[in-house]
Amino acid sequence: MSKFTLALVAGASAAVGAATTAAIYGISKRQLPDETHTITAIPSPTRASPAAPAPLPVRRDDPSHPLLPPVDPSGVFQYGFPGPINDLRSAASLTSAFDRAKRNPHWVAEHITPASVLLRNGDRRHSVFTEDDSIPEKFRGKLKDYFRSGYDRGHQVPAADAKWSQEAMDSTFALSNMCPQVGDGFNRDYWAHFEDFCRRLTSFYPSVRIVTGPLYLPKRDFDGKWRVSYEVIGHPPNIAVPTHFYKVIFAEDGRVGGNVSLGAFVLPNDVIHNDKPLKDFEVPVEALERASGLEFAGLLPPARRKRLCQEVNCSVIVKEYAERQKTMMSPPPTKGSPPATTITQR
Repeated sequence: MSKFTLALVAGASAAVGAATTAAIYGISKRQLPDETHTITAIPSPTRASPAAPAPLPVRRDDPSHPLLPPVDPSGVFQYGFPGPINDLRSAASLTSAFDRAKRNPHWVAEHITPASVLLRNGDRRHSVFTEDDSIPEKFRGKLKDYFRSGYDRGHQVPAADAKWSQEAMDSTFALSNMCPQVGDGFNRDYWAHFEDFCRRLTSFYPSVRIVTGPLYLPKRDFDGKWRVSYEVIGHPPNIAVPTHFYKVIFAEDGRVGGNVSLGAFVLPNDVIHNDKPLKDFEVPVEALERASGLEFAGLLPPARRKRLCQEVNCSVIVKEYAERQKTMMSPPPTKGSPPATTITQR
């Protein structure tokens, strides 16, 4: 049994803090009825003779062929592979995998460095939100889905992290990099302060990699049972509204095979007061992996891991929205050993 509970931030409002939640997701297999398939062998023609006629089909349930299985479940692939298909996207400023069912990304990865955050070759005033035409039309998020939805088109890789070129910035405006986010109090406030914290890490680390994405976490109903419930926006309903968002931060020391300061955070898609400590949203990477069904650090040896919030002060610096549009960098986080975040143990 794991040392930590599968604890993730949940609750009706972030104002009362990050509540713990737990979930184990299972997918049951549905067995298809047996089908009768045929095998047809057609000899290749040669230059010396015409192709031989095809033999009669062989029935899989023919008792004269006892070594031949009576079914061929993979035969359905002749009509197409059902999936899931992740629509891997590699753009100038990000790499991502897309969730066709929820019309949101599974995850979006980015890389920032001291040089990348200081360059000013891109301007968001020249960028426009676009539908991602690399995703089949019936699966993609659409601009009209967000119209009067009450939610922001929330960047997963922020435009402010891609100012190093206009192409890089433009690539962050595709809807495959977006999720519906609460605007005032979250996307334009605490979440933006969190993004600024990530950029400030480049003042201490020469390389910072970040994976960001949505979560759809359960909460306990009045009857004591845990259920997953989320809103869907669009006309017709098309895009799922995440209950939470996560970031996994890999702060690298710059040496080949060197240490990596690792931090995982889960925030509710809700109003969060600016005085809420960022460390309250820190969770074990293993808990996030269990809840998301994703793996983030399976190839990172424990000997190379450090805990990010023991290396730097994990805290946000509150800046007004208008001010944040003018300046991107704040003072760097200070190195130190703040008290460990309280995480329920078992």
